[in-house]
Amino acid sequence: MPLFLCCYIFIQNRMSHTFHIPVLGLAFSVDTPLKVARYGITSTVSIVDDELLERMRQYHSAKYHLRFEPIDKKSPDSRARRVTAYLNLLNDLVDEQFEQIKQLPFGETNDLERYFDLLPQESQLKQGYDLMQEFPDPTGKQIFQNLLRAHLQKGSIDVNIMAKVDKMNFDAEGRYTGDENTDALAALRGFAQSNLQSSIILSAGMNPRLYSYLEQFKDFFPDTEGQLRKKVILKVSDYRSAFVQAKYLAKKGIWISEFRVESGLNCGGHAFATDGLLLGPILEEFKQKRQLMLAELLTMYNEALAQKGINITAPPIQRVSVQGGIGTANENRFLMEYYQLDGTGWGSPFLLVPEATNVDDQTLQHLATATADDYYVSDASPLGVLFNNFKGSSIEQQRLQRIENNRPGSPCTKKYLCTNTEFTELPICTASREYQHLKIKQLEAIALPADDYQKQYNSVTEKICLCEGLCASAYVKNDMLKPKESAAVAICPGPNLAFFSKTYSLDEMVKHIYGQVNLLENVQRPNLFVNELNLYIEHLRKDINIHLKRWSEKKEKYLLKFNQQLQSAIGYYKNLLPQITNETQEYQNKIYTELIIAEKHLQALNERLRLT
Repeated sequence: MPLFLCCYIFIQNRMSHTFHIPVLGLAFSVDTPLKVARYGITSTVSIVDDELLERMRQYHSAKYHLRFEPIDKKSPDSRARRVTAYLNLLNDLVDEQFEQIKQLPFGETNDLERYFDLLPQESQLKQGYDLMQEFPDPTGKQIFQNLLRAHLQKGSIDVNIMAKVDKMNFDAEGRYTGDENTDALAALRGFAQSNLQSSIILSAGMNPRLYSYLEQFKDFFPDTEGQLRKKVILKVSDYRSAFVQAKYLAKKGIWISEFRVESGLNCGGHAFATDGLLLGPILEEFKQKRQLMLAELLTMYNEALAQKGINITAPPIQRVSVQGGIGTANENRFLMEYYQLDGTGWGSPFLLVPEATNVDDQTLQHLATATADDYYVSDASPLGVLFNNFKGSSIEQQRLQRIENNRPGSPCTKKYLCTNTEFTELPICTASREYQHLKIKQLEAIALPADDYQKQYNSVTEKICLCEGLCASAYVKNDMLKPKESAAVAICPGPNLAFFSKTYSLDEMVKHIYGQVNLLENVQRPNLFVNELNLYIEHLRKDINIHLKRWSEKKEKYLLKFNQQLQSAIGYYKNLLPQITNETQEYQNKIYTELIIAEKHLQALNERLRLT
């Protein structure tokens, strides 16, 4: 058999990139596919804000000299149509970029060579490329190069919806426009009607109305060859909730193609403290029960498909990946190998990669020079969920300036996070000037003691406008700000970003992930698991302090269970240490010492709780 035919067989089972870039706020990754997909890297676009997508469509249409036909906000089904139009534009542009790459010559400094250079060394496609380099016969080499071109894969353009951010909408006369026109369902419809062949990531909890709506679109069901044009990924924080949601969908004939496990606190964006459940034990449960879950889900799925007259000959694929707080190639490799994962997510570090994300220069410089103290968990989100915040953001400076001017709160124009009906018949946003004015007026009428009033005042005015703030960076960076539009940027990096201290090229970050370079050399950084554990202990300490002032038996029971979960995790990590064979003994000893210190902190907190 000719050598090039052997190589053809060799690269059939190729492996592309093993990491993805998760959704980053609203605008930070809104056009990341245009920057990385042609190199085979998958990234995620938020489709929450249709106004942002429409403006980015206009921007990229002009940039690539394409005709732009605006979709008016007041036109029928505008939200879904805007989502569809933007995603179709991304898909068309990425396809064009990808086809151009495949036409480029080998052996020159170009995007084709960069594609292969960015691949992990373990990739069979990369190994095939290395073999091609050594091929002596020019004719055979040309055939081999054509085979390599044919096996290139573009990165997926995935989209994200926060399932419970599902505002009801009303027309000009105040009439409800219907369940199918709520924010989440309209965004889903926009994705479903696009020409993308990719995945939708559903995050932040279960929304039965949204989940049921998936059944309305044929692309979420397998075709005659068993392939899914549109896939569903669940972002989850523990095994139990993942299984519950997956069963609900499997009974409707909707398959979960991936469980994307995310650390509750060691991540960017909104933070959900998972009752003290930590990443290691969560991944262990997935590892131990994955096949049992797969079998049960497959039975439900096949039964549901049969009822719909759909038959499949091969079981669908189900991946498990992890994201949140991963910082080194060794951590990445250990997670993949020990927990038998299919991929990892690297989010916040890409905020320091200007060619991959939309971070304006001012915010970028603040991030690059920040310390650990600049990253903190806040109550700034109008959703009432913990929010990873950054002290150097310009929206924080704007918030303080507005308070100083006795004008706290923000103008509310987009109204995506309007959920509060404390003072109004229709929901308003707790970050809005309207709500904060009414709430402060109420506090003043109560005549609270000065300290209590100030604490409540601070709590009210801590909220920031995420709808505008999480979009502003893209507008500033791309010179898209409208007259009188706020340039204040909100950004929500994970605490792990504190260990990265400069801006990086895409090549540097990708090679750091795969261990070809080390961007954190000589940086003192706790292990991924230890760092998360310490974040949870600090969260518990703050929660106990609140509990001691507002005592309740139910809350005490919850905190004791939280503490027990953390203690159990420490025991798990002690037993896990011998398995971390890709690190030095000195590194393992350091982890053990940090676990002992954490254990003592927990014991002290436990004693404090039991003495209440």
